[in-house]
Amino acid sequence: MNIFNVTLLAMSANSVAPGAQQKRFAAYLDRLAHAAGHLDRAVPLKSYCTGLLLPGERKSVEPMAARLCPDNVRQTHQSLHHVVAHAPWSDEELLEAVRQYTLPVMQKQGPIVAWVVDDTGLVKKGKHSVGVIRQYCGQVGKQENCRVAVSLSLSTAEASLPIAWQLYLPEVWTADKKRRVSTGIPPEIRFQTKPEIALQQLRTAVDRELPHAPVLADAAYGNDTRFRDGITELGLLYAVGIQSSVSAWAPGQAPLPKRKWKGIGRPTKLLRRDSRHAPLSVRELAMGLPLSAWKIVGWREGTRKRLRSRFAALRIRPAHRDDWRSEPRAEEWLLIEWPRGEAEPTKYWLSTLPENMKLRDLVRVAKHRWIVERDYQELKQELGLGHYEGRGWRGFHHHATLCIAAYGFLVAERSRFSPSARAGHVDLPVAERPRHFRPRGSPGARGAA
Repeated sequence: MNIFNVTLLAMSANSVAPGAQQKRFAAYLDRLAHAAGHLDRAVPLKSYCTGLLLPGERKSVEPMAARLCPDNVRQTHQSLHHVVAHAPWSDEELLEAVRQYTLPVMQKQGPIVAWVVDDTGLVKKGKHSVGVIRQYCGQVGKQENCRVAVSLSLSTAEASLPIAWQLYLPEVWTADKKRRVSTGIPPEIRFQTKPEIALQQLRTAVDRELPHAPVLADAAYGNDTRFRDGITELGLLYAVGIQSSVSAWAPGQAPLPKRKWKGIGRPTKLLRRDSRHAPLSVRELAMGLPLSAWKIVGWREGTRKRLRSRFAALRIRPAHRDDWRSEPRAEEWLLIEWPRGEAEPTKYWLSTLPENMKLRDLVRVAKHRWIVERDYQELKQELGLGHYEGRGWRGFHHHATLCIAAYGFLVAERSRFSPSARAGHVDLPVAERPRHFRPRGSPGARGAA
């Protein structure tokens, strides 16, 4: 009996009826294997997803092989390594299979309420692994040797699922032919900023006619005017973070109209500003608001109590380079958070949500981005998102895709029955590890760092 039959026979504790969960898992694995294409990939791909769901601190290939098949670690290791590092299956097609399985289950609990753009840093030593460079890493909150990936998630009020994932490749990497070859970066991959990658993911989601919802993102994306304009051009609304230095026109104000043509020279079409009529930073707008503009708003239940803070919202026109435009930008919301006890506001958002939107609803939507932080936490801590040890482009994306696939099954199970379902708690059997087995990199292992 192979590892999958053993696994499926054991997965029943959280099921409504005996055998129900193992049947769902078997059907899910079959769906993933079909999306991966070649029949030779089916068994190792299913094994890889199973290994990610097993308990264990390390989810790199070698420790998973030892858990899955302790009597044949070497051959299992080779099989898993090939399917993740070398097999040419499509990440996009497999993620599409995950979405088609998980999203309908999520939507039974409620509609899609947000499309969440985010990125995450994965700490990595050395300099030869694809995309690694010293840059800001949110995982540690500082500049660190790491690689960063951009994702798009679809979210209901209670659950979210990453549906797109791509490595951000710094320009020093895209311009280095030798490193491109050594890590297998596809020829069509060129340098893109993170907002450009995110817009590409949004376009694909729109093309697939997924249920529209407001796009949420932090200030690393919201500060980019072309990113916000791109969202609007796709027919989507947004609520995105911005920095306090972003400029805007005060409520009721706009750029000066074009100069009146006097019949000499070429007529100008550009809007104007001058020393007496100029936009302000959103911080200046916030600091000038009267006390009555600030309201206490709660947006969700925290671990101990309901989360609340002070907010104000006003209708403004973003002003970035509008003196190079012929028409003023449309009005939109400026949402500001100023917690009690703070010397000044701490967070700002721009939003194209409807003009008649109530303050509490603006806050609820803008704050919903937190949900992907929970996803990343579990993907990293429980499913080993950052544990892949290979250096190549294909392996990096394949490993992340399979982590998301394993997570998709957990999300579906939670949406059906058990909010506590998580990796290591899906009743998968854990074989006893070989007595003297030490994965590479573990303390006491031969060749450990």
